[in-house]
Amino acid sequence: MRILEVSRYKPQFEPKHLLPFVWEQGEALRELGHEVAYHLIEGKGMAAYLTGIAALRRRLAVERPDVVHAHFGLSGMTAVMAVHSMPKSQRPKCVITFHNGETLTRSVNFCSSLFSLAADHVVYVAEHIRMLSYFKARRYTILPCGVPMDELPVTDYVQARQELGMQPEKKYILFGGNFANKRKNADLLFAALQLLGRDNVEVLEMKGLSRAECALRMCACDLFALPTHSEGSPQALKEAMACNCPIVATDVADIAFLLGQEQGHFLLRNPRPTKERWDADEHSTAEMADLLQQALTFGRRTKGRERILQLGLDNNAIAQRLTEIYRQL
Repeated sequence: MRILEVSRYKPQFEPKHLLPFVWEQGEALRELGHEVAYHLIEGKGMAAYLTGIAALRRRLAVERPDVVHAHFGLSGMTAVMAVHSMPKSQRPKCVITFHNGETLTRSVNFCSSLFSLAADHVVYVAEHIRMLSYFKARRYTILPCGVPMDELPVTDYVQARQELGMQPEKKYILFGGNFANKRKNADLLFAALQLLGRDNVEVLEMKGLSRAECALRMCACDLFALPTHSEGSPQALKEAMACNCPIVATDVADIAFLLGQEQGHFLLRNPRPTKERWDADEHSTAEMADLLQQALTFGRRTKGRERILQLGLDNNAIAQRLTEIYRQL
């Protein structure tokens, strides 16, 4: 099949200017024998999505793909309008993947979910995203993004620490994001560590690291921490699982499902009755400190990689699932 992936232009992700998981999913489809091309929507704000309709329509008329697969709801809006502006006999099938950003503001939720009703199929990477959408697609699949297992080799814990020059007497925590990103909630982690009173713990962040550097840190660190307020289906957590790193995370989105009941995976209670968001109550810092203590004394690697494979969340398996959706359309 000829597949055109549509997504927003991301200048910070050189040289492809695509979010890594979008590119990796497309390349996994290519490895299955599909012809895959990418169309990036450039510009600022909502205007970029509206002015991008004509450019996408022109490309569709020339290249005639079988499937247009848009990532994120506003790119989906552009794709739907471009596809439906073509003669019916020439229209490719239109698929949209919702990754979570679609539900974070009312205006984006309204536009994204409204136009998703005109798509041939919608992929939600987690159930809560569908539940939060104002308009819910009837033709849909819950399918998280996969991870590239071949780019996440498991390096021996001692060897990885030696390669990174880590101090043997220290415990290292890899924080699942950038400290400055308030949504990732580093403040809770640092508050819990202060309450714990351990001075031999160092927290590292993932900012500015390549995939290979992240994987090596995940193999070398004693713990991966994701005390996040909200997620879709977090890629970094899946990658930490693939590296068999112990994990502490908040019970939000699909994290409980991903972690399962594996030893070395610790889940922080969500004070809210639903899991679309996590916000602390008066007990959260102490509970986080207790989980950190358990995790830092766990003392071995997990079976997270086995769990990822059991769930079918390697990129090849996800590409096969997507291929089934395309064929059904």
